[in-house]
Amino acid sequence: MPEHNSPVDIKDQRRAGVLLHITSLPGPDDQGDMGHEAYRFVEFLSAAGMSIWQTLPLGSVHDDRSPYQCLSVHAGNPLLISHDWLRDRGWLDKKQSRRSKREKWLRLAYEGFRQHADQVSATAFKKFCKQEKHWLSDYALYVALREQHKHRPWIDWPEAIRDRKPKALASSRRQLTDEIERICFEQFVFFTQWHELREYAHRHKVYLFGDMPIFVAHDSAEVWAHRELFSVTAHGQASKVAGVPPDYFSETGQRWGNPLYNWEAMQNDDFRWWKQRLHSQLELFDLIRIDHFRGLEACWEIPAEAETAIDGHWVKVPGDALLQTLTDDLHGLPLVAEDLGTITTEVDDLRHKYNIPGMKIMQFAYDGDPANPYLPHRHLTDYVVYTGTHDNDSTLAWFESLDESVKQHVLDYLGHPTEVFPWPLIRSTLASVANIAIIPMQDILGLGAGNRMNIPGTTEGNWSWRFSWDQLPKDLGTRLHHLLKLYNRLPD
Repeated sequence: MPEHNSPVDIKDQRRAGVLLHITSLPGPDDQGDMGHEAYRFVEFLSAAGMSIWQTLPLGSVHDDRSPYQCLSVHAGNPLLISHDWLRDRGWLDKKQSRRSKREKWLRLAYEGFRQHADQVSATAFKKFCKQEKHWLSDYALYVALREQHKHRPWIDWPEAIRDRKPKALASSRRQLTDEIERICFEQFVFFTQWHELREYAHRHKVYLFGDMPIFVAHDSAEVWAHRELFSVTAHGQASKVAGVPPDYFSETGQRWGNPLYNWEAMQNDDFRWWKQRLHSQLELFDLIRIDHFRGLEACWEIPAEAETAIDGHWVKVPGDALLQTLTDDLHGLPLVAEDLGTITTEVDDLRHKYNIPGMKIMQFAYDGDPANPYLPHRHLTDYVVYTGTHDNDSTLAWFESLDESVKQHVLDYLGHPTEVFPWPLIRSTLASVANIAIIPMQDILGLGAGNRMNIPGTTEGNWSWRFSWDQLPKDLGTRLHHLLKLYNRLPD
């Protein structure tokens, strides 16, 4: 894998970018991927002067396809692999229809690779498996076993493999040799495709901004293989789980269900697990948002048996020691803190100590309080400002849902603009003193209700939004480029 150092520090100049997950790209399949449309999107960003592409996490997903509950903190999502890329290399026959399920043509591609791969590709695959063995070995076995057991979580597997008895693991590795190699092949293809896309983006002076969930799904390779690092019993049952208290999004808070960390064990190992995790993410991205940064100062600890997050309480964690260790390891932290919700002075101090930008959300600004910290006149340079995030409705839908008096307050603050919404809020976001401004694609397209990516606290109907190229006005790139020039967001 190539070096993961970004060619520039993208936090130090005024820039702008677009928030769009890979699955939201256009295309003929059931979701977007790393194929031709991704390259076309890079070209659109570059022509518009946008120098950042922000995505959601790229991890291998469960059946609900939430990118925030993944099967591994290292593995990429094989569902993002491009069918055309595989065909171009001769590993998929041109007669093999892309209309079949992705899982089916990924299996066919593996067979095609075994039969037709040239020496360069075969050698690259072996090198990848060796270099990534520290996570890939457990992950590939875990996924193979999960497939064997009809996607049941590992906590429900037979005791011997659930508890990783050496003889049972060795027997499973022998029995599932081909499946394990296929899963490794899918990861090789994912990372190869992503690195090619990243290199193309860099050539167009577009940098990739990723997202890293702070916690790990219970049903994941990491908790199965390293349960001593998590708040689970010897047999894997969670004892304490993560979430957040009641907030803007939910009256009962959010019970995420992720097991909390055994911070003492992690610290005793000099945070080796975290170092490896961050290195994997920096192979993908130039800048990384830590989702729920607040959890690095204190976690909302919920008893596993509790049905909601209301019964939780805050527990301090050694985030300072972790961030210092990561800083020493990486010689700096290319991170952004998702610092929304209940934020204390201690959390702010931790962020400032390590020069990590926070976030400002424009949709949160207009409650009538002129001291609201999300209002543009309260911003500072060390922030990333958004109109909204993947957890918000589109800005047009948000504005149209407001009471008339609140609408008038928003318009009054923005100077009674003549532009139609959401452009006045986009303009205000770009005018902010925050170094980085990010606009969701839904807002750039001026889309209203029915175009939301996620509703927090719900499990159905999320993560499926996509755009199409015919939704882009012909002058959109020119209009964006003008605004970025106007507000000094065209970096050198």
